[in-house]
Amino acid sequence: MERRKLIKRLTMLPLVGNLVPIDSLVSAPVSGNNILQRQVPALHYNAFVMDGHTHVMTRELLMGTDIGQRYADGTVDLPRAKEGGVDAMFFTVYTPEHYYPGRLETINTFRVVNLALDQIEKNNDVIELALNASDIERINKEGKMAAFLDLEGGYDLDGDLNLLRALYRLGLRSIQLTAHNTTNAFIDTCNDVSRWGGINDLGKKIIAEMNGLGMVINVAHASNDAILQTVEASKHPVTYSHGGFYSIVGHPRCITDEAAKAVASKGGVIGIHFGSLFNNPKYWAWQQKAQNETTPATVQHSARTLKEVDQEVAKEVPLTFKGTIPDQYWMHVDQLAKVIDYGVNLVGEDHMAIGSDFDGGPELPREIKDISDFPQITIAMQRLGYSDERIKKILGLNWLRVIRQVTEG
Repeated sequence: MERRKLIKRLTMLPLVGNLVPIDSLVSAPVSGNNILQRQVPALHYNAFVMDGHTHVMTRELLMGTDIGQRYADGTVDLPRAKEGGVDAMFFTVYTPEHYYPGRLETINTFRVVNLALDQIEKNNDVIELALNASDIERINKEGKMAAFLDLEGGYDLDGDLNLLRALYRLGLRSIQLTAHNTTNAFIDTCNDVSRWGGINDLGKKIIAEMNGLGMVINVAHASNDAILQTVEASKHPVTYSHGGFYSIVGHPRCITDEAAKAVASKGGVIGIHFGSLFNNPKYWAWQQKAQNETTPATVQHSARTLKEVDQEVAKEVPLTFKGTIPDQYWMHVDQLAKVIDYGVNLVGEDHMAIGSDFDGGPELPREIKDISDFPQITIAMQRLGYSDERIKKILGLNWLRVIRQVTEG
């Protein structure tokens, strides 16, 4: 047995509560609403597991903490990621809208990328930076998790190509084109004003540059037109790292069938988000009703100093869902599996994956409290009757294939 697989078996033992023989850890279903019964299927710890969107470094930056230590709150740290059987993750650093009014987005991006590299080096016995698919495989064989550095939010609202190249030299290999939920100088988002009707000429130059460098292009948060035009402009597969399907939940952040088919046609991958807002029609309807009955607060971020913005963002850390969900609207993990199944039927098993958005604010299913519960999605897919081969593709092999095509093609 490879060292990484043996380590996964051993580190995942605590998930079951009381120690039991390894061979009894099988894919028995979770009964009813019992989220304490957390048996781990053998398939999960033998599979390559990669999360396509895992938030990191915001807490570490603002609180001076170490991702190698177990936190009492939030949903991500390295000990819990090991327990969840995660072999690799898009190590997603984040530059939110708070930094845009003062044009502090570039400062924040470079410091969180630098911090990510520091934290990876500090915890080198557990995790290592990967620049391509071969690195990921090598790191796993050494018994470690692989960190594939990814950016969500604007690295520069103007889209300066020199800054993009500098980030590449630092090890960044994946970028979300939009500035999170804000339309920037080259691409429209799905829930902001449309300035370009999708992407403009600068957007095409950035896509070409990323293709040339070998960087994964992420179209999550982009408008439908922007997704279609990005897929057309890119010579490499394009990813939609985290979200749901608009046909299931009519949230603007969810991908349309048209866009999903376009992403798949180019060999791309769609990562399913773990939140109710994008995947649970009952929760979405309840949220819509609540918004119609109240006047939603408009969040505005004024230009401030870097220190003042940091203090504002720190109030939100950890970046997790902090509300409560009535029982009838609280999603089970089986609903996530149904969303994955919708995608499999729409675009095929080679184009579906996981993009949890842990520590990015999703309203997690009952059975998943944090990244240590990652095996629950495997169990849910097994309950659908999926073959081991299909599950392995969705758990991580599809991400690995796209990374290989982009970074080593």
